[in-house]
Amino acid sequence: MSKNTALYILISILIGTISFGVFWHMRLSNTITMLAEDKEVLRTEIAELKTQTDQTIADLGSTIDTLTKDRDGLKESLEEAREENESVEKKVSTALKTVETLSKLAATDPELLQKYSKVYFLNEHYAPPQTKAIDKKYLYTETDVEYLHAEVMPFFKDMVEDALDDGIELYVVSAFRSFDQQKSLKSAYSVTYGTGANTFSADQGYSEHQLGTTVDFTTTGINGGLTGFDTTPAYTWLTKNAYRYGFVLSYPKNNQYYIFEPWHWRFVGTDLARDLHNDKKYFYDLDQREIEEYRATMFD
Repeated sequence: MSKNTALYILISILIGTISFGVFWHMRLSNTITMLAEDKEVLRTEIAELKTQTDQTIADLGSTIDTLTKDRDGLKESLEEAREENESVEKKVSTALKTVETLSKLAATDPELLQKYSKVYFLNEHYAPPQTKAIDKKYLYTETDVEYLHAEVMPFFKDMVEDALDDGIELYVVSAFRSFDQQKSLKSAYSVTYGTGANTFSADQGYSEHQLGTTVDFTTTGINGGLTGFDTTPAYTWLTKNAYRYGFVLSYPKNNQYYIFEPWHWRFVGTDLARDLHNDKKYFYDLDQREIEEYRATMFD
């Protein structure tokens, strides 16, 4: 091969190499330019996306704040509604209790808790709305017939039965007495004792026995009488326990109405009897207004 031919070939190769390098350089430059443009576009999109995200976050934050305020407002409204509902329930409950109390008062004989001993008068036509005969086993003389207010009877039976469980025998010698029976009794006493009868026997219309809620007790060891009853275990038991069954001693020592009558016990309801016992007071120590507050629950 001649030198010229070799040179030609070398030059051709060199030109081809340069041309190839220029081609790939241009192609690489174009690629770099495109990548740069894509990068800028991507950067722009990222910026826009960030802006949108920030706005979305801000909107969500605002929405959350609004929902939180709404929730708190709703919670407050619910609490107010609950309090109002409780207030209404209390008012309704109070109203119902008032109605119940008034109903009980209307159904309960207004005479039952009046003060009678020389204070309040029962006319000759008054009698308990319903009485029941006292079981013979509770009478000292089984041939007698004694009656008691029907609603008092369960309390009476519980008392004498519980006393018997404690070894105490309580027997009734007198219970309900009508106006006329009291009149006859007082007349007989007046014949025997003169004006002295006024110290231990009520005039007709002033006797607690006419209510049918009062009993005179006796016990074994005193021959069925009344004298000496205060020295018996029966009287001691009654002073400690009668209030639990709604019975109270009407005429204690040094009362202003009659002589001390340890045998004479009147039913006034467990609430009043309990409070009198706890306060160490007697029935006639209270004002009539105070006593009347217990009438609605007298037989509860």
